[in-house]
Amino acid sequence: MTRILMVCLGNICRSPLAEGILQSKVNPKEVVVDSAGLGGYHVGELPDKRSIQVAEEHSLNIANQRARQFQLSDFEDFDIIYAMDQQNRDRLLEMAPTEEAKRKVKMILDEVFPGESLEVPDPYYDAMFAFRNVYKMLDEACNSIAQKIE
Repeated sequence: MTRILMVCLGNICRSPLAEGILQSKVNPKEVVVDSAGLGGYHVGELPDKRSIQVAEEHSLNIANQRARQFQLSDFEDFDIIYAMDQQNRDRLLEMAPTEEAKRKVKMILDEVFPGESLEVPDPYYDAMFAFRNVYKMLDEACNSIAQKIE
């Protein structure tokens, strides 16, 4: 069983989308996908309504997700931890208790653009177009992840 965690700052925009997209592309008996935020600002909340909407536009339902804060135990519980941006990646690396834990942390867009450390922009303060753009980026990355897992 492969366990993958998607991480952004608040766990209401990017990482819930990434979780939902990847879940739709993998066998749930072989791959567990979850998401978390480094900040505790939205713990227990639904994803942003615009993330829910853009997911629905692609026949995905992420409305059953609830935001949670990243825990140190996630380094043990997950095989791969995908950061949405450099700031989150750097924070995860600072928190990592071991070198093995650090090796689990990756930039999600490196799956499409290896070694470029491109970021998935936070769409929170933007209009719907930004959420659609984020969806496209994450969909491409998740296609690559799903192909590597198979």
